[in-house]
Amino acid sequence: MTGYQQWVTRHPQAAADLVRVLHGVAQPVTSPVGETEAWAQQQARFSAARQGALAWRNNVGATPTKCPSCGIKQQPIRYGLANDSMKLNAEIKSGDLILAIPRAITPAMVGTTIAQFGSIESKRPGWRYTGRGQESGQAAWAALIQSVGGYAAFATGAVQL
Repeated sequence: MTGYQQWVTRHPQAAADLVRVLHGVAQPVTSPVGETEAWAQQQARFSAARQGALAWRNNVGATPTKCPSCGIKQQPIRYGLANDSMKLNAEIKSGDLILAIPRAITPAMVGTTIAQFGSIESKRPGWRYTGRGQESGQAAWAALIQSVGGYAAFATGAVQL
């Protein structure tokens, strides 16, 4: 029995949910309940899955640490894409979702398929870009990803990849 089969045996509901998401069978909520960013993010994930893409949540932050043996405060552990330092994180802020988008390559590349890198920054329905707060760093991330051929966008719900 493979590791995956063992996991399916231990977690049948999670396995069924995974199959539904990967095959685009999951049904999204049809109206923005409470019009939250979380709702918009789920709509983006469902629409990405229906288009064959994989989407992962990209939590970004830092956790304070202490030496386990002496208790002395140490450098925080940073996590999330483009969060190598406080200075970098002040300038560029990676999206809420990181995607692998299947793309067919041109005939000159023998029709193979690649996974294009993608990023989605979720915003509550009705949101409009102002450039204030974190938005300028999020826009800088989107511009960077687009400049190297990736897909990056702000989304208030479902997306078209």
